[in-house]
Amino acid sequence: MTNEKMEQRLAAAVEKTAPNDANGVLSRCEERKGTVIPMTTKKTTKRRWTSLIAACLAVMLLGGGLFYQRANAVASVVSLDVNPSIELKVNRSEKVLVCTPLNEDAKAILADMGNGADLKGAKLDVAVNAIVGSLVRNGYLDSISSAIMISVEDKDTARAEKLQRELTSTVDGVLQTSESRASVLTQTLTQDAGLTQQARENSISTGKAALVNRVLTINPSLKFDVLAKLSVEELKDLAEAGAPAMPIGKDAAAYAAEQYAGTTALDSVTAEVDPELDESPAHYEVELQTAWGEFEYLVDAYTGKVLSGQKDLLAAVSASNETTKPSGQKPAPSGTVQDIGYTKAKSIALNHAGVSESKAYDMDIELDDEDGTLVYEVEFKSGNMEYDYEIDAASGTILKHEAELDD
Repeated sequence: MTNEKMEQRLAAAVEKTAPNDANGVLSRCEERKGTVIPMTTKKTTKRRWTSLIAACLAVMLLGGGLFYQRANAVASVVSLDVNPSIELKVNRSEKVLVCTPLNEDAKAILADMGNGADLKGAKLDVAVNAIVGSLVRNGYLDSISSAIMISVEDKDTARAEKLQRELTSTVDGVLQTSESRASVLTQTLTQDAGLTQQARENSISTGKAALVNRVLTINPSLKFDVLAKLSVEELKDLAEAGAPAMPIGKDAAAYAAEQYAGTTALDSVTAEVDPELDESPAHYEVELQTAWGEFEYLVDAYTGKVLSGQKDLLAAVSASNETTKPSGQKPAPSGTVQDIGYTKAKSIALNHAGVSESKAYDMDIELDDEDGTLVYEVEFKSGNMEYDYEIDAASGTILKHEAELDD
């Protein structure tokens, strides 16, 4: 068999095994086309919707993250300083993010506010109102020379000045309501890393650190860390006086007065100290509250020398004598030559007023120190009149008396 014939037979066999059925194959494909293509189309649509939803979620998450970040970003730092130093960080919406007591006195002020935690989320003016109210209740803003400083630190000068005005109005409102005579100092600050470091090292606010630096500009020989322990009231007066020297401070002034009075061993004696560094001579007014009355001392602000007041108080006013003690009054002195006693002081006042003891009520008698002289302050009412006497404790001389209609 020739090669040609062999090729012809092989071709015939292949044709029988795989017939030429192209038209049939195509027709069968057309029948399947109607079912396959729609399935493919549905799959593509689902994939597109999934992609779209994922993109929307991504945008929402991104937007939510930006909102959260913005709501919790610190926009301004506000500090309130008297001697307690309190710092409030707030966002752009003027809501408190964190309230921090910077010293031990501040912790006492924030004790009933969860140490500051309860103020988180509060509007800034509400938080400041609560803090200043606590300062008033704790006696930090009682005297006319008391001062509170408001400092606002912000990159945005316009926003800082706006907050400064708003907070000044808030604090003024609280002080007027409580009849406090304290002054309000305000300042705006730009963010300064060096100032922040000084503040942190001395447990004070950046606002108080700026005030200390202002005093140091006047007298560079003074020490930052010692000045930082003074109250805002002292720093203000010191700057106004030209910062001639370092004041001894309130605690040292109180101790000097107690030593002079001889009452350091008595736990019952308390002291109220009012700095007068802008007067001449610069001094601290120290009022010792004792079982026998209130006694005032003036202590030199720079040397610690007692300028006036009753020396050796225990010797001048000894143990109480219950036999001469009026009902409801403080214990009376023993009735030495230097002291006429409560009963005699009351009798002198009543006789002068022409009022019998049975017609007098709301009687109040206190032994006080007036510029080194012991006096009895006698107050009482009778009918529609109110009487007020000051009587020399040694001689019984009436030093001052007033009578007016009782309101």
